[in-house]
Amino acid sequence: MKVVILAGGFGTRISEESHLKPKPMVEIGDMPILWHIMKYYSSFGFDDFIICLGYKQYVIKEFFAEYFLHTSDVTIDLANNNIEVLNKHGEKWKVTLVDTGLNTMTGGRIKRVLPLIPEDTFMLTYGDGLSNVDLNKLLEFHKSHKKVATITTVSIANMKGVLDIDDNNVITSFREKEEKDEAIINGGYMVLDKRIGDYIDGDNIALEKEPFAKLSKDKELMSYYHDGFWQCMDTQREMKLLNKMWADDKAPWKTW
Repeated sequence: MKVVILAGGFGTRISEESHLKPKPMVEIGDMPILWHIMKYYSSFGFDDFIICLGYKQYVIKEFFAEYFLHTSDVTIDLANNNIEVLNKHGEKWKVTLVDTGLNTMTGGRIKRVLPLIPEDTFMLTYGDGLSNVDLNKLLEFHKSHKKVATITTVSIANMKGVLDIDDNNVITSFREKEEKDEAIINGGYMVLDKRIGDYIDGDNIALEKEPFAKLSKDKELMSYYHDGFWQCMDTQREMKLLNKMWADDKAPWKTW
C-alpha cells in the first residue's frame, strides 16, 4: 500500500529552521523528522512512499539520492572516481519523489499524485508530526466502514487560562484550563480512498477545507481516535521537545 507524505509546504511557523530547508528535513537527533515518520510506517510493513514536494524540493531529493552518505561509512577513490559503501545501512523502501508545485495546497498535491497510486486505498500523513498510533488497527477500521476517508483524531490541551465573556465584553470568569477544555483535532495519519479525488478541484484546494467539509456533509469522513502519543513540530519549542525525547531514549514513535 502506498504511503503519501505531504512535504511541500513553506513551514513558516518554524521559519528559524525552514528558511534553510523544508520543515520535514528538520532533524530529530541527527536524522530528519521525515525519516522518523517513514521508519515508523516501515515498522508496520508500509515501505512504499510517495513524497509530495514543493518548497526547496532538491534538499529532500538529494537526501535520498545520497542516502548511504548519510547513514554508512564510505571509501572514496578520487583517482578512479569511485565510491565504495563499507557498511550499508539501507532501508527496504521504495521512495517516489514528486514535484507537486511550489504553491500548491494540500488537496492539490494529493490530486497530482493519485495517478501514481494503483490501489483504491492509500495512507496519508503530514511531514511534521510523530505518533505511536497503531497503523494496522487504523487501516482495519477504515476498511470496516467503507467510507472515503479516515483521519486519526487526537486531543490537545488548552494551553491558556479560560475566559467567559458576556455580550458586553465583560469577563465574567477566569479560570485555569481543565481536562474538559481539550480540543479534538486532526492528527494526520489518515487513510483515504481514491474517491477523494472527486472532492478536490485543482491546485488551490486545501484538503482540510472544502474537501473535508463536503466529506462531512456526505457522511464520508470518519474519526479514528488515538489517545496515545502525538506531537507535531510547528515551533522551536516542539522541536526541542522531540529532540529531548530522542536523546533520552524515550521516543514513543521509535518502534524499530
